[in-house]
Amino acid sequence: MVVASGRSDRHVAAISDRVIRALKDAGYGRAPVEGERAGDWVLIDAGNVIVHVFRPEVRAFYRLERMWSDDIPSDQAVI
Repeated sequence: MVVASGRSDRHVAAISDRVIRALKDAGYGRAPVEGERAGDWVLIDAGNVIVHVFRPEVRAFYRLERMWSDDIPSDQAVI
């Protein structure tokens, strides 16, 4: 998984577009994409790799990196 941030919705869209074009140019075809229109959070499913591109506020809200952290408080652990 790749997690990246853009400074604005336009920046998120530009980063996402570049990743999508690079995948296509490398012969991976058109990867499924979610969230392109809004530009807050774009998810690109590149098969073995999932790319998340966020605006900073959205990335801070969802904190995906926390899912792989050893610092999750026991009261928030998923059972």
